[in-house]
Amino acid sequence: MVSQFDQSLTSRGPSSVVSARTASRPHVSSRSKRYNRSHTGGSSYVPQNEFPVFTHSGDVEIVVKAGGKANRYLLHKHTLTRCSGFFEASTSQEWSKASLLPLPEPSSRELARIGEDDTSNSGTDIVRPGADSPTPRRRWRYELDPGSGPDDIPMLIQKEANTSSSTDSTQSNSLFGGGGATLNTPPTRKSGGHSHTSSTNSFFRSVANLSLTPGKVDQDLPLSQADADLLRDYDNLFRIFYNYPPLLDGINIADAYVQCKSLLTLADQYDALAVVGPRVDHHLLQFQSRLWKQIAKYPVSYLRLGYLSRSKVIFQEALIHVVGQWPAGERSIRQSFPDIVLDIIEDKVDELEETVSRIEGRLFRLNLTNSRGERVTPGTSYLDWLAVSFFRQWLADNTSPPPMPAPTPGPGRGHPSRDGSSSRSAAVVASTSTAPNLASLGRTYRTLGSATGVGYLGHDDCKRFLKHTPDLYSRENLRRFEKRIDELKSAAREIVRPLMGSGLELELERGAATPGSASVGGPSMLIAPSGMTSYLTCVRVMERDLPWATGD
Repeated sequence: MVSQFDQSLTSRGPSSVVSARTASRPHVSSRSKRYNRSHTGGSSYVPQNEFPVFTHSGDVEIVVKAGGKANRYLLHKHTLTRCSGFFEASTSQEWSKASLLPLPEPSSRELARIGEDDTSNSGTDIVRPGADSPTPRRRWRYELDPGSGPDDIPMLIQKEANTSSSTDSTQSNSLFGGGGATLNTPPTRKSGGHSHTSSTNSFFRSVANLSLTPGKVDQDLPLSQADADLLRDYDNLFRIFYNYPPLLDGINIADAYVQCKSLLTLADQYDALAVVGPRVDHHLLQFQSRLWKQIAKYPVSYLRLGYLSRSKVIFQEALIHVVGQWPAGERSIRQSFPDIVLDIIEDKVDELEETVSRIEGRLFRLNLTNSRGERVTPGTSYLDWLAVSFFRQWLADNTSPPPMPAPTPGPGRGHPSRDGSSSRSAAVVASTSTAPNLASLGRTYRTLGSATGVGYLGHDDCKRFLKHTPDLYSRENLRRFEKRIDELKSAAREIVRPLMGSGLELELERGAATPGSASVGGPSMLIAPSGMTSYLTCVRVMERDLPWATGD
């Protein structure tokens, strides 16, 4: 059955259908007219309002120039101050050099008209709330100052923002509109009553902003590696502020380290490590096993990187290597690290030395027993007592510092000089020679903790030792002597087991560790074979040991 409405549509034909739909939905016509309306000059360019140029909402202009190239940014004060202490301080009332943009004239309120083609408004202007008393907007401008000397560090310097209303401001590279002349131009109307001020201003802003997109100027000029790195670091810094991933090398870990270190140094310069550090940590941890190998090669360098980025994993991995090889790298660490990191290192060294000293005492008290359960003595079993003495002598030789060299005599008959320089040098030598060397101790205890025990006191060593006593040397005595030495090795292996634990990701990832039940750190400690590292890696780093966990 055909309704009356359908019959009327059928009788009127297609043109009536179009007019009827248009009459029922008048906004379709205005929307289609806006879509099909041509722009001034035939351009469809829309001003950019996204990172790195927020044309409509940005209020901080940053120009980074290096080597004839320039990157320009128009960012937000609230984002920069939230991420960087430098911008928070420099935009404060005390240090700010913000400029006020000229206010638009009252007639320009027509730009806020809503539904300019909607006939239902009858040409009535709809003004934003508060348009009768608009609040001036502030603008900040920063430019990179390369410094006057070769050792000067480039730094962003706050400048006066360009708000001139002259015609030349349109041709300048200011990021704050297309110049005051455009803002204050009275609105014009066509005979049809439509306001074209908005589209005209948008066009001029588009032309002015064509040069604002971050990019290069003077494309023909070569860019040095230092300048390219500087532009990259600043770009990565602002990308991280806006939650964009930094552009860092994801293949070559050596290049990635250099880039991350440079970025962290820049973030430290602008008090933005809390924001940049986690991004660097996330990027480097993607290298996994390659990262652990690099940390083992350059522990001091990665210790600083882990400290700056506040990376628990990287800092812990590097700290274990540094403590195990102490005092290697001590001078560099004391010169380049804050006191809080030095305190952590020294505390861990002291803990490790205490553990080593306690285990060393047990090793020197190690003894054998006879069939009646008595400790062997020269009177009860001379051959077994020789085995104990042989083991203790090897242990003493490998855990004691090298002998102190003879002091160099001072001028004149071997007496020290008047200023005591000879005595001071002797004291330095003495303190150096008697200082604990955890690296050399680590090799000894790694040897004692090896599963096979073939690295020391082998068959040839035992044979040469017994030959010093011809009356005792025989095949039977040699076999018994080696058996007793093996018993001492087995007992020593259990004693040093706590020192064989490892907290290194390098050793755990390789699967070279096996669970140990007698470890200092509990069941989670792992026993690493001697082929992994020559120094001790049993240091445990807890949350409370991290430098940023102490409130620094």
